[in-house]
Amino acid sequence: MTTDTSSQLRLGRIAATLGVSDIERSRTLYREIFGLEKVFENGSPVGFMILKKDEAELHLTLQKGYRAPPFNQAHIMVSDADAACRTCEHHGLRIVKRLQNKDYGLRAFVFADPDGNRIDVAEEI
Repeated sequence: MTTDTSSQLRLGRIAATLGVSDIERSRTLYREIFGLEKVFENGSPVGFMILKKDEAELHLTLQKGYRAPPFNQAHIMVSDADAACRTCEHHGLRIVKRLQNKDYGLRAFVFADPDGNRIDVAEEI
């Protein structure tokens, strides 16, 4: 016999974990784009890292021969999608889906990081 307790569970944070081939390169990139700062690392050499700013948290895990899947890995809400898009373009990142207003109330774009991880970036409009 099973008991469904899902309505009684209180949920905490949930964070995306990205596989990366160069953890320091990724840390630098996500700091420069979003201001995420390293708050935890594990391993020697470092194989896992947590980046955080405000309520956003992103986990990086070092994976040899990593290949990103062909779908969005994470979604991040920002206060200015236009500025975030310009910053991504300035860093030479590939814009997978151009910046546009969506019919569901977001202004959004998708970029791919150097490992090919697709990140959906949006602001409420």
